[in-house]
Amino acid sequence: MMRRGEWEGRSYRGSSGEKSGNVFSGFADEFLEEAFQVDSGLVRKLKGEDDERDRIVLAEEDFDVLMPERDDQERSRGRYVESETENGFEETVCTLRLKHSIGRSEHADVFNTRGGRISTANFNNLPFLRQVRLSAERGVLYNKAISAPHYTVNAHTLAYATRGSARVQVVDNYGQSVFDGEVREGQVVMIPQNFVVMTKAGDRGFEWIAFKTNDNAITNLLAGRVSQMRLLPLGVVSNMYKISREEAQRLKYGQPEMRIFSPGRTQR
Repeated sequence: MMRRGEWEGRSYRGSSGEKSGNVFSGFADEFLEEAFQVDSGLVRKLKGEDDERDRIVLAEEDFDVLMPERDDQERSRGRYVESETENGFEETVCTLRLKHSIGRSEHADVFNTRGGRISTANFNNLPFLRQVRLSAERGVLYNKAISAPHYTVNAHTLAYATRGSARVQVVDNYGQSVFDGEVREGQVVMIPQNFVVMTKAGDRGFEWIAFKTNDNAITNLLAGRVSQMRLLPLGVVSNMYKISREEAQRLKYGQPEMRIFSPGRTQR
């Protein structure tokens, strides 16, 4: 892992007004090729290597966004107001669950038959976690599988490797790589809130347990079937990365899997 001075130095340079790349700039090309299932030429455009524009760009053509209509009755059903006196112990003591297994495969929240699985424990399935403001995640990656590029919106993450090894890349919010190295069994990696991370398992696979500083940690994906990239209109993606609409289509829909990607599917 990087020494503290190196970490702080990179963050300081990124915040000094010097032009930085986008969030994908700090990742290795081969990681992005496999994550998005695109070729190296499109990856270079995704990273904005030859893009001299600022962070805010203008859309060169009109685009439409579809929004579902919601009536007053639906809005009233969806409204939830948390009581100021709620303390997490509304359940009776005798029925309050204090244990939840995230190690069993049948409890997986994300499962890929060729890639692995991820299970989480938060206040939804273990209400007591609201008292300690923590949640946990257990992940299993099979041989050479990849965990999609993602970041945690509302929590820091402390990940402990329990088996195998993996190459882990972490990129800060200025698009600069702050960690790129092998993580092996018994080692710990700390990932700050809003830093993007990608993980590729080694030959023997990789397993980890992560603790997050929020009882309902929210993870946003940047690639895959349920990612933020899929949610953006085609015209926005095309203008953001200065690519054709056909290339934007490949970038949005090239990766059909969710948070865990199967190995060996890179398109050349």
